[in-house]
Amino acid sequence: MTAISNLATSQSSPPQPSPESRSNGFPPGYFIIRSLATGRLLDVAGDYAEDGTEIILWPEKESSLVESRRDPQANNQVFFIDTSGALCSRASGHAIDIEDNHLVLRHRRPISLPFPNRYAHPLPKFTYTPLTGEIHVEFDCDPTYPLFSANASWKDNTYILTSVPLRKPKSFIDDASEFITSNFASPLVSFFQGGTDTHATPEQVASSGVELAEDEVLEEDRGEEAEVDDSLDLKRDVKMLTIAKRNPADDHTDWNLTEKAKLRRKFECVPLRAVNRRTGGI
Repeated sequence: MTAISNLATSQSSPPQPSPESRSNGFPPGYFIIRSLATGRLLDVAGDYAEDGTEIILWPEKESSLVESRRDPQANNQVFFIDTSGALCSRASGHAIDIEDNHLVLRHRRPISLPFPNRYAHPLPKFTYTPLTGEIHVEFDCDPTYPLFSANASWKDNTYILTSVPLRKPKSFIDDASEFITSNFASPLVSFFQGGTDTHATPEQVASSGVELAEDEVLEEDRGEEAEVDDSLDLKRDVKMLTIAKRNPADDHTDWNLTEKAKLRRKFECVPLRAVNRRTGGI
């Protein structure tokens, strides 16, 4: 009788999802992820399903949040958290991984030694904080995957997602204006001031035509010039920032960031609905 009772209890209590899948801050079910800085959605590039496909920011392809009204072709902009706690694409069902600080589609892979490594490693966990709009990334191992290292300093880092601004290409008029400014105005200023500052600001570097990779510009060093996002290109990049603790009391929140830089770290996760919202009385 006891065995029958236990069997009935086990049958009436289906397996529960992992704690990670319930405590990540994302909405249950399917949802879209919108960048507040760009208005674009997280998007599996080209709707491809191949391993390593990049996750980008792209204009919204489907405005309806009601499942029955949505175009299935827009499923590459829809995500969910699976039972293991991994962030996954609805279109392919594959999980999202981090590769060279970029988000990519990741197929499940067999273990290879020494484990973990760049090819085979535990998938990162993404957590969303609705209050701040920030999406953090958590790792079970050093995300640089060193062969031999006893250094655990990576555990003190903060890993956070951000959109990347994109400037439109400079026109002939822009280049001519900069040439006049640098070759005529600057010498006069230097003459009257009696010297020049040999340290270029981020704005001066950005306007000089010297192209720096995004990884070469620290977030706190970005000025207004580096935050310009006026390109007509539909695509924007999204990447993971690694923020190292400067001292034991550093909580990573007191950095001298511009308002635009702060906004680039904010996202809105909106759940899809099965039916229309009720707008009137019963």
